[in-house]
Amino acid sequence: MSSRARTGPPCMTTTPETAGPLTPEDVVRRMMRAYNEQDLDTAQALLADDLSFTSPQDDHIDRAAFLERCFPTADRTTRQDLLVVTGVGDGRVYVTYEYDLKDEQGTWRNTELISVRDGQIHEIQVFFGGRYA
Repeated sequence: MSSRARTGPPCMTTTPETAGPLTPEDVVRRMMRAYNEQDLDTAQALLADDLSFTSPQDDHIDRAAFLERCFPTADRTTRQDLLVVTGVGDGRVYVTYEYDLKDEQGTWRNTELISVRDGQIHEIQVFFGGRYA
C-alpha cells in the first residue's frame, strides 16, 4: 500500500495496485485481506456504519456485533484462499473461498454475497458450504 496519506473515502484511494477508484471487487479483496491479517483499522474503514451481516449463525447483526463476534475469528484457520471474486452488478460481489480450520481436518468452502456502495461494504450474506475435501 502507498505510504501517502489517504484523502477521501476508500473508493478514491489510489495505490500501486489500482490506477483509480476501487471497484467493488477491490473493496471485497481488501476486506478479506484485512480479516485474514486482523487489520482492524482497514476493516473499520471498509465497513459502512449501516453494515448488516447475515449467516446461518447470525441474523442481520450490525457493524459493532460483526466486529466483536465475527471479525476476530481468523485465528481459527490455518489458511484461507479466495477462489472466486465476481461482480454481478449494482455493487454486488460473489466470493467463494476455501479454508482449513485448525481444530478440524479437511478443507471447507463458503460463498458470500457482498454489497458495496461508495467504497464501503453495506451488506454481507454468508452461505456455508461445509466440508469440501
